[in-house]
Amino acid sequence: MSVSDPIADFLTMIRNATRVKHQRLDAPASGYKEEIIKLLLREGYIRNYKRIEDGRQGILRIYLKYDRVDGSSIIEGIDRISTPGRRVYIGKGEIPRIRGGLGTAIISSPKGVLSGAEASQAGVGGELVGSVW
Repeated sequence: MSVSDPIADFLTMIRNATRVKHQRLDAPASGYKEEIIKLLLREGYIRNYKRIEDGRQGILRIYLKYDRVDGSSIIEGIDRISTPGRRVYIGKGEIPRIRGGLGTAIISSPKGVLSGAEASQAGVGGELVGSVW
């Protein structure tokens, strides 16, 4: 099976794992996916992650985060915005507010993968990869 959009598949894996309350998720590794995971870690959406070398592509083991009181997932939703067939680029003044500021925009910029707030602060735009809330 050929994968036409590995980032959308990756975000779907995270979405599905949080819906069934898995404590961790193993996904095929890539540098781009690891940058997205680092962003989710900085923003507090996951507990931790580690890269496991298996002699091939490698595996990203992601430790998901849940609320201590009611057990609900910290990640309520995660969506892909820019797709291989329809790339969405934004300028530094066009960075969207996700869920009225309660979510995070995932932006691939010349300075790396940044959140919407980090991109605004750095004064850069880029590809609007997705959103998480």
